[in-house]
Amino acid sequence: MLIHHTQDPQWMADAYVVAKERGGPAIWIDCNGAHDDLHAFVAENELTIEGVILTHHHVDHIYGLDEVLEQYGVDVAASARAIELIGEDGHFTGEIAHTLAEDGAFELAGLQVQAIPTPGHAGGHLSFLIEGTDVFTGDVLFNGTVGGTRAPGHTDLADLQASLGRLLDLDDTVVVHPGHTLATTIGAERAANPFVRYFRGEDASLDEPVTAWGDPATLLVWGPDYDGGHKALVRWANGSEDIVGGSKVERG
Repeated sequence: MLIHHTQDPQWMADAYVVAKERGGPAIWIDCNGAHDDLHAFVAENELTIEGVILTHHHVDHIYGLDEVLEQYGVDVAASARAIELIGEDGHFTGEIAHTLAEDGAFELAGLQVQAIPTPGHAGGHLSFLIEGTDVFTGDVLFNGTVGGTRAPGHTDLADLQASLGRLLDLDDTVVVHPGHTLATTIGAERAANPFVRYFRGEDASLDEPVTAWGDPATLLVWGPDYDGGHKALVRWANGSEDIVGGSKVERG
């Protein structure tokens, strides 16, 4: 299987092209506006883009979508909730021709794709398991960290935990291609991701009093983020919990 990605310099978001083999059809996953290298990969490998699929609605994952659709003359698909949120945000005003069933399977470009419902960071978020070996996780599971639960269109931490559980049910050898920065594996994240370890009951909480987003909170987990900063799991005074950016947390 051929997999190639680009990362844009502004958001550090990844877009992917996936194909079974050179000279055949291919899938485009997410858009980040930094598409020149992907276009070159398509041309060099004599690929034919058959469709675009979206993990979720955030602008850093749909930017430049209209350009990709026009260049290849194909349609785009997303979950029903993601389509609603894209319409509400107004970052893309074209037609999303196909609605993907959550927790459904389909074939595209000769590849078997399983859509895994992974809300939390965003409503209607999907991860795509392709050929059982590679999963494209958008903004839910990254190399060493997880997605936040205060982004536009988010749901809640319980959803994010359930989404991570679905991903962690996959085999340890499955390669994780996240929506930002470096690839990893399910096994590596199960073993070392601090948020995953905490949710699985393998590491204790920090229980550190902090201020988050200007409000008193308790810091439970402090870990890395894909941009070189930090991410935090905090518990608010009302008992609810969120994954937030480390820059929003005042410690000490």
